[in-house]
Amino acid sequence: MITFETNDDQKHTTATLPEKKKQNQNPDDTPQNWQTDVQEQEQEQVENKSLLNKILNFRIDLGPGRKDILNFTIQLAVMVRAGISIQDSMSSIAEEIQNQKFKKILLDIKSKIEEGQSLSQALANHPKVFSALYINMVAAAELSGSLSEMLQRLAEYLDAEADTRAQVKGAMIYPIIIATLAVTVVIFLLTFVLPKFTKIFAGKEHLLPMPTKMLMAISAFLQSYWYFVVIVIVAAAAGFIYFINTEIGRRWWDRTKLIIPLIRTLCKSLYISRSLHTMSVLTAAGVPILDTISITAHISGNVLYKSMWLGVYEEVKQGKKIAGSLSKYHLMPPNVKQMIKSGEDSGTLSEVLKDISEFYARQLKTVIKATVSMIEPIMIVLMGIFVGFIAMSIMLPIFQMSNLVSGR
Repeated sequence: MITFETNDDQKHTTATLPEKKKQNQNPDDTPQNWQTDVQEQEQEQVENKSLLNKILNFRIDLGPGRKDILNFTIQLAVMVRAGISIQDSMSSIAEEIQNQKFKKILLDIKSKIEEGQSLSQALANHPKVFSALYINMVAAAELSGSLSEMLQRLAEYLDAEADTRAQVKGAMIYPIIIATLAVTVVIFLLTFVLPKFTKIFAGKEHLLPMPTKMLMAISAFLQSYWYFVVIVIVAAAAGFIYFINTEIGRRWWDRTKLIIPLIRTLCKSLYISRSLHTMSVLTAAGVPILDTISITAHISGNVLYKSMWLGVYEEVKQGKKIAGSLSKYHLMPPNVKQMIKSGEDSGTLSEVLKDISEFYARQLKTVIKATVSMIEPIMIVLMGIFVGFIAMSIMLPIFQMSNLVSGR
């Protein structure tokens, strides 16, 4: 026991060390309270980190895209060729998938296969992810026992379609950039440059040339009612998108694309190449001809071509040949109809369709380059006309400054 002595005027007292500690401590500072505080702080830090991670890693988990389907098909083809079961392949691929919705779909497909369904039946449960073409080709492969080869064909088909789509999108990028630049320059000149000159001509507006008066009026309107212009543009764009998604609007827009001089050749090459490529792949896979034509109709990409193929479907259903059914339609060139007829007569329809689709795929690349090379100078000339008109309207009064100053 340790003895503590007080001052002389106080009585001698003794206390043990633990007792002295207890006297000097705050009642809230017990070891239990310290431990509780530390645990609460640690828990708060963990929650804050968890919240921060959620914010940093936040993303909208959309369904699988075309690239996801392509990668999945390639991986599945390799695994099946290596002798791995479909169930194990699905599990392995799902583990590597970042898209949570696609991962759930693959695990659901695995579950359905374990319950006794075939791969094509399990895929058919997800029609928004796997197209009718995809499902039918897998079903045909299951009957022929060539699943890995068919998956490889599917991957090549999807890759070719993605390449074509990228070419078409790439062809539109440059004109869009030029158009955006032109609009930006015009708006800048009207809202920032022209108002500075307007102050110079204050009180002399009646002496200004008509082009300058028009631009000054437009400039004043844009400065005062710019929000109205933005609303009108957004509403017009939204209205156009809504209209072309209606049955009447879609038919009008698809017909218009086949009439506009600059893009009609490009669109026709695209639709013919896509249709015949699809038919070639499906017929080579052993898919029944009626199913092949029906699938081709729904992936053609144009309402008019879809109507054509559905008409062919009805006639082939009645016993007619494809070439004979196509003869009444003008959307397919005569030489294509003749080659299809030759393929049907010789029993080499799949090979003929493949050759035709490859020809139009090459032609599509050429047409895209030609279209871009034609659009480029047209856009530049139009931009030069607009900017030149604005510059002339601004500079013309300056050249007449002597008359404006004198008031004559």
